[in-house]
Amino acid sequence: MKDFTGSVAVVTGGASGIGLAMCQRFGQDGMKVVMADIVPERIEESVALLRGEGLEVTGVQCDVTKLESVEALAQATLDTYGAVHVVCNNAGIGPGGQLALWEYEEADWNWCLDVNVFGVAWGIKTFIPIMIAQGTEGHIVNTTSGNGGIAPMADTPIYSVSKAAVVTMTEALLLHLRTRKTKLGASVLFPGPGMLRTKLFEAWSTRPEEYAREEERTQGHFTYDDVEKIMRSANPDLEVTPLEEVADRVSNAIRDDQFWILPENPSSEETMRKRYESMRDRRNPDYFREWNLDVLD
Repeated sequence: MKDFTGSVAVVTGGASGIGLAMCQRFGQDGMKVVMADIVPERIEESVALLRGEGLEVTGVQCDVTKLESVEALAQATLDTYGAVHVVCNNAGIGPGGQLALWEYEEADWNWCLDVNVFGVAWGIKTFIPIMIAQGTEGHIVNTTSGNGGIAPMADTPIYSVSKAAVVTMTEALLLHLRTRKTKLGASVLFPGPGMLRTKLFEAWSTRPEEYAREEERTQGHFTYDDVEKIMRSANPDLEVTPLEEVADRVSNAIRDDQFWILPENPSSEETMRKRYESMRDRRNPDYFREWNLDVLD
């Protein structure tokens, strides 16, 4: 896709953070935007914000854990704009951390995987057939993370598992889009390279009752400030990446048909090298990134 003018973009998790930045950038690129999110108040506020900038935006409430809700999102998109050309499966949650892998409850696993993995799968399952049938160029962008997409961090294991799955799912998607000779491209987004001020760490506050834990957590949830303290303890020079910069990379990657939206970062480069060498040499992993929780005391 080279010319975005008049095309239609759908962004899940679109009412805040990276999703909102992508909605804004796509609108500035001349696209019609469908902003999908699970929190109606955020949708209303963010749609008003972008419309105030003169952008064409429609808001739709969507629960990406439910296939029927994603199908309703697709139908609402077609009813409003008649087509869809770009889909960003961006909705995601971070269900806390500070537990050993075996200490998480079934509900913790279900919530994270339903949003972060099945939310992407349902976006692919629903929108790809529509986009193929249109016969026009199009693109899918799936949001992952260096945490799992490159290597797991110690204190968010389920999240890491989910983001590793997104990378593999997107690789398989690209393979199938190519072997079926479609006009569609795919990208996997690693937001960064610095810290990102988003609502990811506030997801627990909107955790649906169906995913409620049987036992109350004895540890609190990480906040953005907690994570920034932890990261700065390991890297005092850590920078915060503007969300607009991430959105710019996405827009450019779609135009360039670039699969890996992976900004250069010395820490990530070192982790990738160590992981590759560990596998090549059949050596036990030595690339895990530990979190120093003492800084939170």
